[in-house]
Amino acid sequence: MPLKLAGYKQKVHNATNLFWQSRASAVLKQSETGNTDRGERAAVTAGKNMDGFLDLLEDIVRQNSVKDVRVHRSKAMLTLPGYFRPAKLWDLLVTLDDTLIAAVELKSHVGPSYGNNFNNRAEEAIGSACDFWTAFRKGAFGEQPRPFIGWMMLLEDSLESRSPKRDIEPLFPVFKHFRGTSYFERYHLMCEYMVREGLYTAASVLASPRSAVDSGDYDEFSPSTGIKRFLAALAGHVASEAAARL
Repeated sequence: MPLKLAGYKQKVHNATNLFWQSRASAVLKQSETGNTDRGERAAVTAGKNMDGFLDLLEDIVRQNSVKDVRVHRSKAMLTLPGYFRPAKLWDLLVTLDDTLIAAVELKSHVGPSYGNNFNNRAEEAIGSACDFWTAFRKGAFGEQPRPFIGWMMLLEDSLESRSPKRDIEPLFPVFKHFRGTSYFERYHLMCEYMVREGLYTAASVLASPRSAVDSGDYDEFSPSTGIKRFLAALAGHVASEAAARL
């Protein structure tokens, strides 16, 4: 049976459009109420920016699973146990018959700060995956098959995020594959390597300019870390789990 990708192309455009609109609305609202945060923080603390992507992921799950599948998006239902820390809050969880089917984390990265934020995002993503799989091996979720673990990044598409960067190498050289790369490419490489090393089932990075507030435009660095491969991996996993229960 072919996988159903829920008309994903238009929905990704809609989700990207909603992301930028939500950020702009948050800044305007906080400015009008006088409850303003500093700089870009006002657009981040509103907390609804990635809802369009959550809608898409939920559509993918429901179209490729059975009717009893449960998609959790309420904050009260998004915590999973860790091993090196008590718990981790995810953005979307999928369960079926008390089995964890999927867990997804969505992130965004908007300028003007790129360097420190890239390192923070990398440390968070790698650390969360290591913590999750250790908890899994230690029996935190009981006896069950490996779930789908996904990570997705929406990066601001700008001159700064596409410009080659240099690294400080006082003692040992960085790996050659990072030399002269932009932050867009570094996110792409990070996604590829996290999947290759088994930290995530699928990982994706999209880049979108601020002008996409009107168009919903976005770009991908490579199909290997593009949205279609991510959605297909999720659809395939939930379809397999559903078929095993028929």
